[in-house]
Amino acid sequence: MMQIGYYPGCSLKGTSSEYAQSTLALAKIFNIQLIEIEYWNCCGATAAHNLNHRLAVALPARILALAEKQGLTEILVPCAACYNRLSVTQHELTTNEALKSQISQILQMSINGNIKILNVIQFIEKYFAEKIEEKIIKPFKYPVVCYYGCLLVRPHNILKFDRLEDPQSMDKLMQKIGASSLNWAYKTECCGGGLSIPRTDIVVKLCGEIIKDAVDRGAKAIIVACPMCQSNLDMRQSQINTYLQIKTNIPVIYIVQAIGLAIGIKKKDLGLKKLFVKPTFI
Repeated sequence: MMQIGYYPGCSLKGTSSEYAQSTLALAKIFNIQLIEIEYWNCCGATAAHNLNHRLAVALPARILALAEKQGLTEILVPCAACYNRLSVTQHELTTNEALKSQISQILQMSINGNIKILNVIQFIEKYFAEKIEEKIIKPFKYPVVCYYGCLLVRPHNILKFDRLEDPQSMDKLMQKIGASSLNWAYKTECCGGGLSIPRTDIVVKLCGEIIKDAVDRGAKAIIVACPMCQSNLDMRQSQINTYLQIKTNIPVIYIVQAIGLAIGIKKKDLGLKKLFVKPTFI
């Protein structure tokens, strides 16, 4: 069995435990064991980098140092915000020796900065995308829109992942399992993730525009790879309906849940019961 490092982050251990559950279930099907980083801490998203740069670098740096100490050379980071913070921090450390030395002294840990960081889509593409079609039991034959959000593709000069304004990788994975991936206007627009608690009014407005376009295009589901995006779009739909003055009822499903359904993983093993808007069409 292949072993890969795994950083769940705070969300996947709490409010988005279904994301962790479905990611682990999918990895198991493809004979991959995810080795959790020992003694990991919060990466600091979304608040730390707005308040204190040194803290914002030190938190993800400690995670990377722990992974290196554990002998891991590659880590899966399913949360888009965590993936972004770890990747940006690694870039800062490898391009600024003075900062790297300072952070190493603060942490009392050495940091090489050469560990490979994968988001969930990169993980799927690298390790089992080509094997998905042979395992399909029930094709996911529904029109969907793929929502990448802000943090999977920005800052593009650091992440270098997919196309900046019109990414395609998640769409191609959905097409592999039989879905019709629709063109739409809000693939990488912000859902207001960091404002979910202090400014719900802004979140409702931003998410309302995203959901309305998805519904107008005829999508049966919104496919995501970020727990903050999923939470905002799923949990806020009653408020969004009030803002839009229309009734929407569109499920917001993680990419790993969609693939899991297509290859026959049981719904309970994918955590679908946790969704506020249940996917009744599957």
